[in-house]
Amino acid sequence: MENKYLKLENICKVYNSKTEKVIALNQINYQFEVGKFYAIMGHSGSGKSTLISILGLIDRPSSGKYYLNGEDVFKLDDYKLSKLRNKEIGFIFQNFYLDEHLKAYENVMIPMIINENIPKDERKNRAITLLKKLNLEKRINHFPKEMSGGEQQRVAIARALANEPNIILADEPTGNLDKKMNLWFLKN
Repeated sequence: MENKYLKLENICKVYNSKTEKVIALNQINYQFEVGKFYAIMGHSGSGKSTLISILGLIDRPSSGKYYLNGEDVFKLDDYKLSKLRNKEIGFIFQNFYLDEHLKAYENVMIPMIINENIPKDERKNRAITLLKKLNLEKRINHFPKEMSGGEQQRVAIARALANEPNIILADEPTGNLDKKMNLWFLKN
């Protein structure tokens, strides 16, 4: 798998209900190269979020193989998958999924808590540094309900970057950002 980081082979995802079978993904084959930016585009209901969930090791396909660093990830048990996900993948969810009871810096610290490679005494400083890079220095101690949608989205971006992942998966990552922050996100 030279010069490749992610490789999908014949990925299918089928949802079955009592009345119908919905094929969300049908025989997806693709290799994603290291250091490149990709956009998955399509109409609502076309399988974009399903594909992101599979790439992010949140969901499993109905069939097919997915290689990350040359390893067939769906042969791993749930514990090893979660460790791999935490180390390699940062997520920016469309709905942010910030904990309303945690301050901005605490939300950014969440993925670091289960990362044994980041010392406990380093987490808060790392979170604050990321928030400052996203022009949120005045919102570090604010709760999500005290922030605008764009500010919440920037907190979600900082959280995605917290473990310095090799892969960032984003589901409509710039939808709530103003033009200036949109440009920052695309450049960085």
